[in-house]
Amino acid sequence: MKTGLHQHTALRQDLRINPRLYQAMDLLYMPLLDLEQHLKQELLGNPFLELIEPEEEVQASAAEQQNKPEKEAKAEDGPDWESILLEDRTEHGVPSGTYSDAREYVEPVTVEGKDLIDYLREQTRMLDLTPRQQLLVEEFLGNIGEDGYLQADLEQIVKGANQLLEEHEAESEIELNVEPFTPAEAEAVLRIVQQLDPPGIGARNLRECLMLQLESQKRTDSLVYRLVKDAFEDLIAHRWSDLGKRFGLAPDEVQRAADELARLDPKPGLQHSAANDAYIIPDLIVEKIDDKYHVFLNDSGLPRLRISKTYQEIARDKKKYDGESKEFINQRLNSAHWMIQAIEQRRQTMLKVMNFIVDRQREFFEKGIDHLKPLTLREVADVISMHESTVSRVTNEKYVQTPRGLLPLKFFFSSGLSTTTGEDASARSIKAQIQKLVDDEPPKNPLTDQQIVEMFERKGVRIARRTVAKYRDQLGILPARMRKRL
Repeated sequence: MKTGLHQHTALRQDLRINPRLYQAMDLLYMPLLDLEQHLKQELLGNPFLELIEPEEEVQASAAEQQNKPEKEAKAEDGPDWESILLEDRTEHGVPSGTYSDAREYVEPVTVEGKDLIDYLREQTRMLDLTPRQQLLVEEFLGNIGEDGYLQADLEQIVKGANQLLEEHEAESEIELNVEPFTPAEAEAVLRIVQQLDPPGIGARNLRECLMLQLESQKRTDSLVYRLVKDAFEDLIAHRWSDLGKRFGLAPDEVQRAADELARLDPKPGLQHSAANDAYIIPDLIVEKIDDKYHVFLNDSGLPRLRISKTYQEIARDKKKYDGESKEFINQRLNSAHWMIQAIEQRRQTMLKVMNFIVDRQREFFEKGIDHLKPLTLREVADVISMHESTVSRVTNEKYVQTPRGLLPLKFFFSSGLSTTTGEDASARSIKAQIQKLVDDEPPKNPLTDQQIVEMFERKGVRIARRTVAKYRDQLGILPARMRKRL
């Protein structure tokens, strides 16, 4: 084989996606608030784009006819737009100079609040702790999750704290002769952490979490505390009869005691979680007018864009510009035209998708979730002559305000189950019916999965028992044996 550098020619096909196509897909994907911020950025970055204010537009059109001669007279004293345009070739194309309408854009951020660990640390500062205890407390706080549970065992906590001692001794280059932490010492500090608010914090499992909350309520002598402490496995399995025999009580007394656990918080840490506030603004609105459903875009708050007439007139005189200036002007002008077209295309696509959903799901709007029909992205894509991925982007993180409430667009899409009438039933509708059946069942004789299957068969819906069990689990409904009341 001959080594060295060689040249050869070859033909091949490459699929390259235009950067503008990527941007168009991003525009479809953006929820309303994100799109609003994106358009504000575009206004700052492209001098050929300007904002249309409805009030200003009306006033300008009226004043333009009355004061046209006066405007022409004042134009001579105005800013030198040609020099501004030619000098403006910064990296992002933001207009520079004193006559620029651009303003510094500051991304709105939420004010940082206290999370769970901050809340716990503030409480520990009020305690009279030794330096050794403080170090262990910090190690415990660093291993508490958002739900409030300890996410490491005592052995790992001790190992981490001792490692900190070794690192501190190595940095000081002096033998401190500090005794390493022991599991017993860690256990004692854990009890201190578990006395902090909210009750149940620092628990290693659900049983300990419930016991800590009952202890904070000074109910260590109660039956429910004894059940959690001595018979937790039987308690969560709802073995009321076995527990009754064990504690010398009637099964219904055991059940009433167990009901008190529902008042406790299984995840106490979430009370102080640092979750961001989620603001939902519907992208679309569906209203019923004269017995007909109409779809509107809720985009009145979006910046309205148009091509700047001043810059456009300057760009028309192509004899004045060449080289970099000409390339810059053409690039910005084409980008401005494309952005306006892309926004309009987004509006039309969203209207097409929502109008089809409204036509398909009219019975849902009229009668409720029991009448929701199965629908897939492919069905919508075929009808509106677009790709399935485009429909997916349109429906992602988008919300619609309807007579049935504020709903995500994804709500209307679900698989179907066959019926004896030949029509399909929506899986979401089936779940809603299962929930209703369980809510209406007699407490002393709850419905089994097989009984639910038989009830659906009488309605003409074919559904397997394992499917009922799967939907029941997704709804958080316990099996019939554990729902039974004595």
